[in-house]
Amino acid sequence: MSRRIEIYDTTLRDGAQSPRVFFSEAGKLQIARRLDAFGMDYIEGGFPASNPKDAGFFQEAARLSWTTSQVVAFGSTRRARTSVGEDPGIRALLETPVPAVAIFGKAWRLHVRDVLKTTDAENLRMVSDSVRALKAAGREVVFDAEHFFDGYRDDAAYAMAVLAAAREAGADVLVLCDTNGGSLPDAVAQITREVVQRFGGRIGIHAHNDGELAVANTLAAVQAGAVHVQGTINGFGERCGNANLCSIIPNLVLKMGLDCTAARSLKELRALSEFVYELADIPPNPRLPFVGEDAFAHKAGMHADAVRKNPRAYEHIPPESVGHQRRILVSELSGASNVLMKAIEMGMHLDRDSREVRDILLELERLERQGYQFEAADASFKLLVQKVLRRHRAFFHLEGYRVIVEKRRAGEPCVSEATVKLRVNDQLVHTVGEGDGPVDALNHALQKALIPFYPSIREVRLVDYSVRILDAKAGTAAKTRVLIESAAGRHHWNTMGVSDNIIEASWDALVEGIEYKLLLDEQEGKTSSPATSSATAAEPPSES
Repeated sequence: MSRRIEIYDTTLRDGAQSPRVFFSEAGKLQIARRLDAFGMDYIEGGFPASNPKDAGFFQEAARLSWTTSQVVAFGSTRRARTSVGEDPGIRALLETPVPAVAIFGKAWRLHVRDVLKTTDAENLRMVSDSVRALKAAGREVVFDAEHFFDGYRDDAAYAMAVLAAAREAGADVLVLCDTNGGSLPDAVAQITREVVQRFGGRIGIHAHNDGELAVANTLAAVQAGAVHVQGTINGFGERCGNANLCSIIPNLVLKMGLDCTAARSLKELRALSEFVYELADIPPNPRLPFVGEDAFAHKAGMHADAVRKNPRAYEHIPPESVGHQRRILVSELSGASNVLMKAIEMGMHLDRDSREVRDILLELERLERQGYQFEAADASFKLLVQKVLRRHRAFFHLEGYRVIVEKRRAGEPCVSEATVKLRVNDQLVHTVGEGDGPVDALNHALQKALIPFYPSIREVRLVDYSVRILDAKAGTAAKTRVLIESAAGRHHWNTMGVSDNIIEASWDALVEGIEYKLLLDEQEGKTSSPATSSATAAEPPSES
């Protein structure tokens, strides 16, 4: 039977200390429920003594039922020269309706002397008094030995004495913290092994990522006998972040053969990662191992060809095991294998040595010389293939457009207005749209013109808009690449436009985004033939 590892999630507390990460009280509850469903053993909800939002979270959490997780309140040992009964932090923990609490205490004499401004003996009493009071109240106590590894290197006997004070007072878990994030895996393993041999029981690890070794240090501690693992989703945390549970959990389960409650939900890992990014309102990191968009993306033709023959050739785990999927990217590095696999994704059956594949590669190379990069715009590439193979059907034709940006007086925002003239189903449609900027106005005018013919376009929303200048030395005459991310229902797609005029590049990306939606409708058996509309040039469709 494999050794069982406890997973302790501190996204809502330590992760919330990450720059640019902010969780509302409602958002924290949503994430906590998702973590519980995933199978986290512990969810650290915050510091109830620090702010009303965290206190409110715990009050609401106490009214909910939890399937697999224990909600944990976080705090510190009592203050120096203050009794536990008079300490506001300890009192807040005792008043918080949770079954488990985590408290941190100093394990480095430098902090005892220079930060707490107290004596070594008083610090030990602070640890033991605090743990004993919480245990007397019937709480499970997780003791975080802050700066443990730095403290051990400075004075091993004193760092061990801090752990002993916590254990003798009744602490259920002793957690070794690499708070400054500067330890190396061999040292973490050696020190953890000594702690396990001396104290036994439940020993934990809490690693920060300042040396980019938080995951490695966590796994090293587990190999040395730790059974309690702390970390955050996506590695959120102050400075460079905490140990990333999205990397730790699959390594524990798939590589080390260890058991944890979350193992049952491993195929939900990527969805959990994206959910937390969305609630934090920051863009996902595409290069995160296991869950990032690029984790199983293959660009070089040699790699794609090998993966086509045997995925294990360039993939350390099956993408599906963590809820991901393989992505084949196309570029000037690709070769026939990438194009062939991309065509298979699209439901096309082409011969690797066929003229069609060669034609696609030639067109790809021509466009990339102009500044296109299709690995970032899957939808544009799929439309490109349709056009090269002469399988593309135009859903509408552009007659012309005009964009006006007007600032009527100082102190007022600019007003953007776009006029679009299209031909759909032999009807000329002329519409006007307003927006927050010229691209937004163009999008409104375009959708306004097409919705009477293709009602499903109402579902399309713009998720992201990014611009890159391809030749900065050309100044305002530089060529511009625009990338637009669109979404409708469960579908997300990226399209691209390139031009020396940013409006034209944006228009091309917008049009391809709409065309791709209509192509999806066709593939899913939905109608994409234009409906008859009463719209005419003289009487444009009304605003929806």
